[in-house]
Amino acid sequence: MNQDDIAGGIYSTHQKAEDAIKSLQHDGFDMRKLSIIGKDYRSEENVVGYLNTGERVKFFGKWGAFWGGLAGILFGAAFVAVPVLGNVVLLGPIASTILGGLQGAIFGGGVSAIAGVLMSIGIPRDSVVRYDTALKADRFLLIVHGTDEEISRARDLLRSSGVEFEQHRVTA
Repeated sequence: MNQDDIAGGIYSTHQKAEDAIKSLQHDGFDMRKLSIIGKDYRSEENVVGYLNTGERVKFFGKWGAFWGGLAGILFGAAFVAVPVLGNVVLLGPIASTILGGLQGAIFGGGVSAIAGVLMSIGIPRDSVVRYDTALKADRFLLIVHGTDEEISRARDLLRSSGVEFEQHRVTA
């Protein structure tokens, strides 16, 4: 496989996803090679959003500490309202890929626009449906970008988390 591979793993809670990312960081994994996608799913009376000030992003709202902490170690951030999914936060290199694909995107078949973009970069439909279903169920999708060796290393480091990472060759 090549440098454009990604592997996706689904975490059931924000704490487990954060622990996985921090474990990779602690073991020296390149944080520029990680992305996370999750819903900011709780409606609340307080305003929810983020502010980008140069290289820094500040999130606020119920999940502000979680997203803000990860934004401090991952590179790239976006907060978008996606039909079918709702408010979605994207951190890492996948943010620019998905935002680029969302412009004018209309996808059918009951999948979200994010799922449509993931399919358009070469992730198989069955995997995308699994990821999309997980996001709709308030799960978190951790994506590792890189070479076969980098993805294998991340898999080995995260083996104890109990999450299976599925590797995909992407075309974008």
